[in-house]
Amino acid sequence: MSVDSAAPREAVLRRAGRRAGRLAGRHKVITAVIAVFVAAVIAVSLIGTSSGGAPASHPAAPGFTLTALGAPGQHISLSQYQGKPLIVNFWASWCDPCQRETPLLASWYRQQHGHVVIVGLDENDNTVNALKFARAKGVSYPVGVDPALAAANAYGVVALPQTFFLDARHRIDDRVYGAVTQADLAKGVRLMNASGS
Repeated sequence: MSVDSAAPREAVLRRAGRRAGRLAGRHKVITAVIAVFVAAVIAVSLIGTSSGGAPASHPAAPGFTLTALGAPGQHISLSQYQGKPLIVNFWASWCDPCQRETPLLASWYRQQHGHVVIVGLDENDNTVNALKFARAKGVSYPVGVDPALAAANAYGVVALPQTFFLDARHRIDDRVYGAVTQADLAKGVRLMNASGS
């Protein structure tokens, strides 16, 4: 290799080295800007969740006011139970799993002697059938009638039964899809009472 051909090659290599250095510097700057942006997004999201509202994992329960089953002039509403933990159970007389679940809930409610509040919400049902069903299953807790599925839609209920455990601030602490069991009741009550007021 001649000395004359080595000089241009060295010049090319020096220029390539300087260009690679500039690109590496730009890469570092871009990476730093992205890291600062990501940190800012995380900080804003953390500040947003600690602003005193319910965390996303415990959303506020939608309010409802419904006619009481078997008492057309009376109403059942979430606000009646302000400051109290509450179990909200969505059911219907035509629902097969509800046939098994409702006697368990009715018995469990009686055993609690008023220490736990349950409200049943009868969904898309014939009032006569619902009343007959509730009496036959031994339901003594309040039941609201939701023929237009307003409460069910607000809670995102698309299948029955479903049960929600609300803390004293009426945030949803637990949700059971399908028929509840004794274990579900124990867990839900523990969670809703642990949330405090």
